[in-house]
Amino acid sequence: MTGSKKIALITGANKGIGLAASRQLANLGITVLMGSRDTNRGTAAAAKLKSEGLDVSFIQLDVTRPEDISRVRSELKDTFGRLDILINNAGITHPDEPLFSNSTATVSREALRQTFDVNFFGLVELTQALLPLIQKSPAGRIVNISSMLGSLALHSNPDSGLDQIKALAYNASKAAVNQFTIHLAALLKETPIKVNSAHPGWVKTDLGGEEAPMDVETGAKTGVALATLPNDGPTGGFFHLGEVLPW
Repeated sequence: MTGSKKIALITGANKGIGLAASRQLANLGITVLMGSRDTNRGTAAAAKLKSEGLDVSFIQLDVTRPEDISRVRSELKDTFGRLDILINNAGITHPDEPLFSNSTATVSREALRQTFDVNFFGLVELTQALLPLIQKSPAGRIVNISSMLGSLALHSNPDSGLDQIKALAYNASKAAVNQFTIHLAALLKETPIKVNSAHPGWVKTDLGGEEAPMDVETGAKTGVALATLPNDGPTGGFFHLGEVLPW
């Protein structure tokens, strides 16, 4: 079992926001396990941060594979005995569903299922599997990387600017993530564990595209802040750079 140093697991950590969050948490003196389904990319990403003197390691994890989740749970239990921080960052958009569209009448069954498999079902299954280890932490933190595109309040507001961003599979999966956040926070309200959703912003990633105005370092800040909340910090909320977003 590890000592007082915090242990964090970040999914989808081989690039983009996950990689930036790994660097930021490790720079705070936290041991970071960088989850990635691609072994070569994950190993390379971890090696890059190790070359910067940071305490990180790669762990192979595809959140849609129950056997991966079971193995990771066992490795964490045997090596550390607990988990202090879980950042559920892994997520996809389906190639057949452009974000800047209204796919409601055309989105395929495959796009819906594959998007939910990664963005919601895998996220929930991993969190449930690791929850007993998080409960062993004196101050567990669970951060679900969501999106303002999962906000029903914003989508139903004609003045929100989201009229042309109605990709049903992606948006619905993030709305489901937000519901999971609310329910899990309610379940754990009498414990030290805090559970929150984070909207990173419109970030220059494979998902966000090059036209996005924010860099990945800024995009990672909301999740990192929620992962390191003090004991009197919020739980069951939806945030972007310290501001509360509507559900």
